[in-house]
Amino acid sequence: MAPQYAQSLRFRLPPLLFFLQTGFIVVFRFYVDIEQNVQTKQHAFNNYYSEFQDVHVMVILGFGFLATFLVRYSFSGAGFTLLVAAMAVQWAVILNGVESMYHRGKIRINMRSLVVAEMCTASSLIAIGAVLGKTNPVHLLLIALLEISGFVLNGWLLQTFLKVQFLNTIMLLHIFGAFFGLMLSWVLYRQGSEQQHEKEKIDRKTGLFSVMGTLFLWMFWPSFNSVLVEVDHLDRGRSLRAVYSTYLALAVSAVTAAGFSVLTSPQGKLNLFHIQRCTLAGGVAIGVAMSAVHLPWVAMAIGFAAALISTLGSRYIKVHINKFLNCPWAFTISYYCFFIFQPLMLFAFECHDTCGVLSVHGLPGILGWMVQLLLQIADSDDLTMAVRFAVFHICTLLITLSLSMSLGLITGFLLKCNFWRPTQNKKCFDDQAFWEFPHLAGKR
Repeated sequence: MAPQYAQSLRFRLPPLLFFLQTGFIVVFRFYVDIEQNVQTKQHAFNNYYSEFQDVHVMVILGFGFLATFLVRYSFSGAGFTLLVAAMAVQWAVILNGVESMYHRGKIRINMRSLVVAEMCTASSLIAIGAVLGKTNPVHLLLIALLEISGFVLNGWLLQTFLKVQFLNTIMLLHIFGAFFGLMLSWVLYRQGSEQQHEKEKIDRKTGLFSVMGTLFLWMFWPSFNSVLVEVDHLDRGRSLRAVYSTYLALAVSAVTAAGFSVLTSPQGKLNLFHIQRCTLAGGVAIGVAMSAVHLPWVAMAIGFAAALISTLGSRYIKVHINKFLNCPWAFTISYYCFFIFQPLMLFAFECHDTCGVLSVHGLPGILGWMVQLLLQIADSDDLTMAVRFAVFHICTLLITLSLSMSLGLITGFLLKCNFWRPTQNKKCFDDQAFWEFPHLAGKR
């Protein structure tokens, strides 16, 4: 039998899609133009197109395959990722061009603006990961549009009032998306979610497809972190250094995640979730701290610490604490991690974080923020300047967290309205609520 509310998408999803797409076409018709300077276009094309392809592969293939891990939600994981990304990138282009439209009367698009739009879209997909399987596509579109609006607003506030460099604001996408999604998951919390849902499982086929997403993300992450370096720094060496640092951090992160996955397992075996996601923690952390990292060993140390925090965080959150503490060695580590991350862990226990965005994006992102703060202070010769930087850096994080969590809270209460027809508890993580399965038509 098909899940209840399955046919309600006919009266909600198509009108929303057609309304949004028609509106975007009208906006692009009257207010969007392509960069007319031929030399500028050729320069941008030569510098950004290959990196744009890499970022595009990460957003569509990487996040798309990564979302297929649930045994009965793989169609929705991949399909909804494409749908949301296709709509969100148009919205991001418009929002990022508002300032240009105010000064010039037109939104000028080029390869760089498309790259920035893709990165904003990645932030919304991170947030969606926290509620994956418990929402319908109408919910996901609204989440993406509101999250991107908040993320662009956050970047404008930081650049306008705190004079934060554009690169540093865009790399906060991991922190913003993760805590937006966590607050959203907290508001949409369902009774009984502390126990794993009966359909929240992984089989060999979906697990393999999900690992493919990890491979795409792992391979192209250096481009993701380095593509916008030249926006603030014209020195090509900085871009190359970002590539080297990201690659080394990812390599160390993959090795460290595998090691700690075995050590924290009661059976002494690798955990698929850790291989799928915690191997990417180094890329998250180094992306946030990238502007202050100049030495290879520092990047490698960041990758090690990020994988450690991510693996322990996912084990601590996803598995019952008593099972985890059966390992004496893990008890010592978790004891100290509990006091360091106690507020975050307690907050996470009230959420049902499907994709573990806190341990994969949130905690490594905060680690990168802390490393950047410490390295900038250590490199500063002027105590007054170091103190000023510390104050502004702390304000940057506080503003980002406050805005992301408040908007996640508002979005969550908006989506709780019955008008959006939330999925029934017993029908969560089920493709049959949204997709046609002809071979099951006779069983309904």
